[in-house]
Amino acid sequence: MSLTHRLLAAYDTASLTPLPSSADAAFAMPAAFAAADALRTLRIARGEKPVGYKIGFTNRSIWQRYGVHQPIWGPVWDSTATLLDSATARLPLRGLSQPRLEPEVVFGFARAPRAGMSLAELQGCLDWVAHGFEIVHTHFEGWRFTAADTVADFALHGRLVVGPRVPVQGWARLAEDLAALQVELQCDGKPVDRGQGTVVLDGPLNALRLWVDAMAEHTPGWPVRAGDYVTTGTITDAWPLLPGQRWSTTLSDARLTPLTLQTEA
Repeated sequence: MSLTHRLLAAYDTASLTPLPSSADAAFAMPAAFAAADALRTLRIARGEKPVGYKIGFTNRSIWQRYGVHQPIWGPVWDSTATLLDSATARLPLRGLSQPRLEPEVVFGFARAPRAGMSLAELQGCLDWVAHGFEIVHTHFEGWRFTAADTVADFALHGRLVVGPRVPVQGWARLAEDLAALQVELQCDGKPVDRGQGTVVLDGPLNALRLWVDAMAEHTPGWPVRAGDYVTTGTITDAWPLLPGQRWSTTLSDARLTPLTLQTEA
């Protein structure tokens, strides 16, 4: 079985599979993005629709913990993403492999960006900003992998829950305010972690800018279109999920809506 079909089978069955790098010590980013592109093509062929992207490992504070020292990215799908009109959601954990939760900032595009934009120019391409939860997971045992392994493993994307969207038009200090955003993460009413937006490559909008440039260099065949949304990486560590938990956030900026997520088997 080819690497791409083995990874897709692991995804479809929420099962573990050997690391690509364990079979090929030279497995690196070019081969990983080639595998990711092949997987993207397979998923489109079976009827899934890309609706945006996730950026991962933008939080420098967790690089050492996971052994990954650079950002990664991959598609988000209509089958994995939910846009909420309220502040609460329920999340079945079936179909996920070793899932963990990440509180993030999500952007929606009004028009396609281009490489080399300033922060102000990039903001001009945006429609909205929101707080969201990305549910990451991996098909590699114990969350041990290389950066290239994670790219091939669907960039670790499992689900994305996006809270109420806030228009960015007229938000005068968007980059600075999101960099200053304080997020407290709670599980069953007890605080478990806290972070600030600056940890995400000096702020979520800056992380988005760096990603637009990296996309143009490494995955030019992956379009960013009007209507796409992009989640920019976790502001805390990623926390393991179990059925029956109630996760929630407290945010320092009242313009963004805190979220509550109830997990189910």
